[in-house]
Amino acid sequence: MEKIHNLVIVGAGPAGIATAVESYILGIRDIVVLEKDENHNATIRKYYKENKRVDKDWKGQKVELDGNIYFMDGTKESTLDFFDEIIAYHSVELRTHTEVQKILKKEGHFDVMIPGGSIKARYVVVTIGRMGKPNKPDYKIPPSIRKRVNYTLDECSEGEKVLVVGGGDSAVEYAVDLAEKNSVTICYRRETFRRANPTNQTAIANAIAHGEVRPYLGVNIEGLEEDNGKVRVLFSEREAETFDRIVYAIGGTTPSAFLQGSGIRIEEGKPVHDENYMTDVPGLYVAGDITQESGGSIALGLNHGYAIAQHIMEHMKVCEGCKQSIVK
Repeated sequence: MEKIHNLVIVGAGPAGIATAVESYILGIRDIVVLEKDENHNATIRKYYKENKRVDKDWKGQKVELDGNIYFMDGTKESTLDFFDEIIAYHSVELRTHTEVQKILKKEGHFDVMIPGGSIKARYVVVTIGRMGKPNKPDYKIPPSIRKRVNYTLDECSEGEKVLVVGGGDSAVEYAVDLAEKNSVTICYRRETFRRANPTNQTAIANAIAHGEVRPYLGVNIEGLEEDNGKVRVLFSEREAETFDRIVYAIGGTTPSAFLQGSGIRIEEGKPVHDENYMTDVPGLYVAGDITQESGGSIALGLNHGYAIAQHIMEHMKVCEGCKQSIVK
């Protein structure tokens, strides 16, 4: 018979890792974490610039940690090192390059569908983040310039004329970072960068004051066109302008199609769950920023993992005959 794992976790961000670690500490074994990218915490790796501050109290949200993972303020690098250590110390089985297509409820277990087959589990926790599906503009992007339209800084090089679109922390950080070796303009539909944290508001104000970043505030984009291999941007409130590259930093979207396809109800753009983060499907949980209004808080994700582990342990029926296979 095909093996049934006690717990499968979809997504290796803070909430997913916390669920695995807290469950392991409680004595649950046979836990698998599935991650579609090449390593854990893909959002931090892709969307955080080098040496970016990572605060426990994200956007001023003061969160008391409930579980066994003691997370402190740090940088992108120290945060990734921290999660490397706890994954190794608690023997977390992490399977990367494994994208989950759907979760099916069966009699007594779940089938977690992956390319070429499925993984069976008694309990499943979905902790995929919004940034796994970054927001894209409503207007069409011509195929000929798609390589010049990005959502991270991975493709950026030096000496380019770059337009950054957005007004949150990521957009501001991208603009300030790129301005060191590029000609940068930041375009935001509002008049101020009030969504950004105070540190980033100061940084962008300084960059603008010193002429390092041009601000196009209160400006909307109507569309993009090709201009000799470059990106011609059509603005509503000003003349069109051509850039070497455009970087969108306009947030992420709840992966509603995947969640609904797995039987998870969506209301007001978020998955429905109870106080234990269990969905309408018994044994199927959600955690992390897809459950949060603004998303992004690592501390809240860690607390979600702790609460879910406690709830699973309380409801895991362990008979004498199968005890060794569940708690070893």
